[in-house]
Amino acid sequence: MNFSYTEIIGYIASFTVLISFLMKNIKTLRIINTIGCSFFVAYGILLNNSIPIIFTNTAIIGINVYYLSKMKNKLD
Repeated sequence: MNFSYTEIIGYIASFTVLISFLMKNIKTLRIINTIGCSFFVAYGILLNNSIPIIFTNTAIIGINVYYLSKMKNKLD
């Protein structure tokens, strides 16, 4: 099987987001999900700037960062 660089990034993104939902700890879930969404943003860019993929995953990254910062502020 021959996979393109773009397909490999897409598979990594999908796998990482999927794995994130197996996490019991919400902080770990959000961190891993953010990594997966970052790969999806890269994938969207590699697909000649697929705006729906880039926009949705950028928004999810923002949501994850927001809640992670709220968690951090509760600990401080």
